[in-house]
Amino acid sequence: MTFLTGGARSGKSSIAVRRAQAVGGPVVLVATGQADDGDVEMADRIARHRAERPAGWRTVEEPTELVTALREVAGPGTDPCPTMVVDCLSLWVANLMARGDDEATTLEQAHALGRWGAACPGTVLVVTNEVGSGIVPMHPLPRDYRDRLGRVNATVAGYADLAQLVVAGRTLTLDPVEGT
Repeated sequence: MTFLTGGARSGKSSIAVRRAQAVGGPVVLVATGQADDGDVEMADRIARHRAERPAGWRTVEEPTELVTALREVAGPGTDPCPTMVVDCLSLWVANLMARGDDEATTLEQAHALGRWGAACPGTVLVVTNEVGSGIVPMHPLPRDYRDRLGRVNATVAGYADLAQLVVAGRTLTLDPVEGT
């Protein structure tokens, strides 16, 4: 499993797409983004991401039940296991919070995702935003989101074979988890 994190518009998704193409074979992209009614900007963002993907890829849109969707797509009997792209954990965590999941439940799901990704026999690319480098948000909800996403990112990255920070379309490989 490869974990790609970085700021907004840093090139994470484009790198994941290129790497998935390079593997060859079938690719499934599991997208967590969803546009609420009237959210034109998010609908445009989703459309741009769809346009970047090769036409032959399968896309599964799943805003909350990420691990279930991944298991169904790459379950037993799937031969060969498709390359999996998860884009992105940032929206997934926001969707879980909007659903009312508490932090413990969110982290349980992050561990389940990490275990699944580490055990998957194929290539798994996970995309997320790095949100901990900015100012401390003034209000409790964005602080909770920032902290929760940071913990989810650290959890999932801990299971990854490779974790990279993406800046300006370039990658910086992060050290492995200490003690491994």
